[in-house]
Amino acid sequence: MTTDLHKHDHDDRADLAALAGLVSHTTTQHIPTLYAPASGNEITAGLFFRVGRADETLATAGLTHLVEHLALHRLGLSDLHYNGATANAYTLFHVTGSEEEVVEYLNSVCAGLRDLPMDRLETEKEILRTEAAGRGGGPQHQMPLWRYGAQGYGLSSYNELGTWSLTPDQVRHWAETRFTRDNAVLWITSDQVPDGLDLTLPQGSRFPAPAATSALPTTPAFISGDDGHVVLTSVLRRSTAASVFADVLGRALFRDLRQEGGYSYSAEADYAQRDADFATLTAHADSLPQKQDAVVGGFVDTLARLRAGRIEQSELDSVRTKLLKMYDTPDLAAAALPSYALSLLLGHRILTPEQHRAELNAVTTDDLREVARETWDNALLQVPGRGVEWAGLTLAPQHSQAAVTGTRHQSLEDDEVTLVIGAEGVSLLTPRGPVTVRYDACAAMTTRPDGARTLTGHDGFSVTVEPTLFRGVTPERTAALDAAVPAQAVVRMPAREPDHIPQPRKRTSGARSSGNGRSTWGWTTALWLVGLLAAAWGLLCAVITADEASATAPEWDAVVGVWILELPLVFATWKVYAARRQRRRS
Repeated sequence: MTTDLHKHDHDDRADLAALAGLVSHTTTQHIPTLYAPASGNEITAGLFFRVGRADETLATAGLTHLVEHLALHRLGLSDLHYNGATANAYTLFHVTGSEEEVVEYLNSVCAGLRDLPMDRLETEKEILRTEAAGRGGGPQHQMPLWRYGAQGYGLSSYNELGTWSLTPDQVRHWAETRFTRDNAVLWITSDQVPDGLDLTLPQGSRFPAPAATSALPTTPAFISGDDGHVVLTSVLRRSTAASVFADVLGRALFRDLRQEGGYSYSAEADYAQRDADFATLTAHADSLPQKQDAVVGGFVDTLARLRAGRIEQSELDSVRTKLLKMYDTPDLAAAALPSYALSLLLGHRILTPEQHRAELNAVTTDDLREVARETWDNALLQVPGRGVEWAGLTLAPQHSQAAVTGTRHQSLEDDEVTLVIGAEGVSLLTPRGPVTVRYDACAAMTTRPDGARTLTGHDGFSVTVEPTLFRGVTPERTAALDAAVPAQAVVRMPAREPDHIPQPRKRTSGARSSGNGRSTWGWTTALWLVGLLAAAWGLLCAVITADEASATAPEWDAVVGVWILELPLVFATWKVYAARRQRRRS
């Protein structure tokens, strides 16, 4: 621990040296602190912690958010402009007010973290579930799941399952180990650190950002999404050229898809840091249903143009001019504090304004072409409905590579679907392929008192075991699941209302008949009688025609016509047989 802390202090000093003359830095109760003055009577402060959703598991999802809510509870109703935010890789408590109000807020947050109000735990869980229910996912909501799976940075696609089962001990331990003085950075828009701060927090370690996982065997890849939206995400190495390219791409999409094509209303791109070394580029375009194919084609064409290096110098110059203007911002040092603090927290290099200007001026169209190629190579594209294999993308895995062996349970709704509960995992066998979750790779299993179980693997695949929908799923079989899945992955859910427990849909027979089939057989018999009469008449006509023409030249057209008349009757008989067989299997 001591060695790690010394290394952490050394790294911080090296990074902070780059800010000399621009912002001031010190430590406040062992917390690295950046400060620079801003005009006005109020000051703003933010307390970053290097912990977020990507540090959790699917079974504990919401844990960091829950700590944030509990820490803020002491403030109650206040006229202060304050809030907390939980992102993938960090948590931020921020406030704007007078010096006294900022001191009161920061002291209250740290006091709350030292002694979380556990009597509020169940209430805050319910508040988080209510908050999630009213929060829209957005067109790119499923992209992290498909790229990363049900872990790490992919958890932002999932509900906060931990709000159902987290215990006071789990929440308290998370606060004690992750919300520590050594895992934090403070910034304040002031010419000095205010007096009266009490930011006492436990000693700990600086946690690096979580390592990225992957659920994509190959890229560029695509998935199907909702109508009206085309979304692309890509993971890029963090660089000034990459941030410039995101702006160039956004402008190119807007021009090609809206101004020239008239296919989209909104077409844009965004660049956001993921961790110390990588960022996520997200591009989005909307469309009307009848214009979706044109938008997909235009989207791909725009990227192809940029990858080929067909980037006008004027495009680059326009973006560069816009980005350089941000250095004309009043109180530049104070405005940059959040960015500097977060870079310090994540371990990313810190650039002074002079260094960043130099890098912006050094970006060339060749640099942008290389970023465009990197964007395409790592791309995940979400398109409405149709595939885009023609563009060189591969469909993301829709099924598991293998199924487990074990007891087989026939679906009560579909004869072509079978659930397998085995010693190593569960599989759902479908006509298009299996979906498998292995117990040793289970991110979470939710359980219901009625016996329902939903298992989600680290790769994002999910299998739901509903005793009401599969034959032979007895309490003994669900008990086998409970014993096999690691306890830390189990999330116990409340009982469902009886009308929320799914029931098998009624089967529909292939023929329009009553359940006993007598009506169908009656119609079929009548059809056969009509068919036989038609056949006899046809043969008689054929014989007469043959006698009139030549005994050696029979009229084969008539004979073939007779048998063609019989084909519908054969088909009808087969349908009746299939319907009766289906009822027997039910």
